[in-house]
Amino acid sequence: MTSPFIHPATTSALYRDGSRLAARTSALHQAKIRGRPVADVIAGIATAHLPHPHQAIVADLGCGRGTSSRILAAHLRPRGLLAIDSSQAMLTTARARLTDTATAVIYIRADFHRLPFGDGVCDLVVAAFCLYHAPDPRPVIAEIARVLAPAGIAILVTKSADSYRTLDYLVAAAGLDTRATGRPSLYQTAHSGNLEALTAPILPVIGVEHEEHRFAFTGPDHVAAYLATTPKYELPPAMAADPDAIAAALRTQIADGPVTTTSTVTYVIAGKGSFP
Repeated sequence: MTSPFIHPATTSALYRDGSRLAARTSALHQAKIRGRPVADVIAGIATAHLPHPHQAIVADLGCGRGTSSRILAAHLRPRGLLAIDSSQAMLTTARARLTDTATAVIYIRADFHRLPFGDGVCDLVVAAFCLYHAPDPRPVIAEIARVLAPAGIAILVTKSADSYRTLDYLVAAAGLDTRATGRPSLYQTAHSGNLEALTAPILPVIGVEHEEHRFAFTGPDHVAAYLATTPKYELPPAMAADPDAIAAALRTQIADGPVTTTSTVTYVIAGKGSFP
């Protein structure tokens, strides 16, 4: 079995519009009880490593709904920001969310294997929660290296392969997907355990940060709101997009009350130049 995140048909459905991603993100954010906002951490790392952030050209690769783009524009106030995604729907959503920034933003629909601009033009490239959509992330990292300026940095962000593992057991026990615990990680190709090793032969690694995020879903309804948006499991067709039906099945295994789980978020900072 391979991760649904590397099947074009699955990813196309996931990112056809912003609603499913927004619902999944909302369910996770409401559940999170520990862990810093990822976009803020990225902006802090960038500020620490870029000598002149206001003069920088920043590329936000796989920008999605524009969350990291907004924070980068607000914190760094760079000379220009390239918001890049393969989904036109994501770019449209990002554009609508970046209306209040003074930074010049260019929205680019592109495959991250073939970025449509020249060598060495970016002072900062951010690839947050997108590299695991590549069957082999190394060509994408090589493309990041190509467009990175000699003194530029790349910030690559992913999650641990065992993210939200508690939910696998819960889904299996409730009979929603009896093979849930054997399903491949959504982050199979680029996860906390391998991203540094994938990056180092292509771009020198400056630093790596790991941070555990902890989540407490309030009960079956909250868990169901998340499960209805994730492609990891093969749920019965009649309930796959029906949170109420999913919640009813979950109540056969758990009572109302918190369901806790974890995920490790990993930041790999890399660049071509010499750094303090």
